[in-house]
Amino acid sequence: MSEDRPMKERIALITGASRGIGRAMAVELARRGAHVIAVARTEGALEELDDAIRAASGGRGATLVPLDITDGAAVDRLGAALYERFGRLDALFLNAGVLGENAPVGHIDPDKWEKTIATNLTAPYRCVRSFDPLLRQSVAARVVFVTSRAGRHCKPYWGGYAVSKAGLECLAKIYAAECGTTTNIRVNILNPETSAIYCFWFLTIHYSLLVIHCFYSPSFFSR
Repeated sequence: MSEDRPMKERIALITGASRGIGRAMAVELARRGAHVIAVARTEGALEELDDAIRAASGGRGATLVPLDITDGAAVDRLGAALYERFGRLDALFLNAGVLGENAPVGHIDPDKWEKTIATNLTAPYRCVRSFDPLLRQSVAARVVFVTSRAGRHCKPYWGGYAVSKAGLECLAKIYAAECGTTTNIRVNILNPETSAIYCFWFLTIHYSLLVIHCFYSPSFFSR
């Protein structure tokens, strides 16, 4: 492992990679040597991300995957394609999410509820289901689920989002326990929220560096 490229030859997949923390993570991982598989819905934003990755990594491009992660069949096809091309996955950053509708539970539109659960909970499950065989081929796989304090505080009017994040944390903990000490997969939950006085870009940089630490610091992960 070179000093300036500690993630050289690592294969890292990021969902919600086209903007915000996901985008910052993709650029930083690439700068540190990883080959990034960037998953997002918007093709144009992915192409802009690829330009940023090339600038940060000395010309090495990313694998761009324009995909709606709520399409479970497409996620399965992606897993098969990645197995054919790479044979393994070293890092999985489950970042994609939606806020949904903030309203009393009895007033939430059913379609918006379904979309929130599908994006924030079912899609990460489908990713784990599809990519677990690839993660098991890595000598030191890392999985990060991005959560929110909303899943623990159960505040009024946050029904769909809070429920989805509570379920996500439960899913992550169960997956971590199942991986246990018998696999090379280490799982962590990351809550990127903090006081509103901090600007968004400070959060983006701070948490991208934290997750980078997670990706190649085994002691940080649950067993």
